[in-house]
Amino acid sequence: MTIHNPRLPSPNFFLVSSGTLDIQVRNAIYSINDFLLMAQDLKQVRVKIFDELSAIVDPEINVSITELELIDEVDIQDSNVKVDLHLTSPFCPAVFGFKICQDVHDNLLKIDGIEDVKVNVSNHFMAEQINNQVNNSPNPHKKE
Repeated sequence: MTIHNPRLPSPNFFLVSSGTLDIQVRNAIYSINDFLLMAQDLKQVRVKIFDELSAIVDPEINVSITELELIDEVDIQDSNVKVDLHLTSPFCPAVFGFKICQDVHDNLLKIDGIEDVKVNVSNHFMAEQINNQVNNSPNPHKKE
């Protein structure tokens, strides 16, 4: 005997009296479970990214870049991460700007599952050169 479950969105979804779900419902549940696992994985990656960014300090003033609110945006797409940030001033010494950006690049590449990191520093007189140098640097954690 098959009984329609009114809480399900379509009459094509039925609950079988033996307690098993119709194949369509089972597939939907598997998809939801896969989505929840992916969401949990993404949350864990976001926490790891935040932890790594919090560990990076401005070498001139020895304060975390997250505490200084230098991170503008972090975009995660599969195993690729893009970080948009600004430095403490447009004329921050280039060597310090480069160090911060290189640390962002290298520290995020330590995280399992992240294969590529692009850093985009803006509002700095050497932004283009810093971005090119950092984004063309090899992954120091990749074994070749």
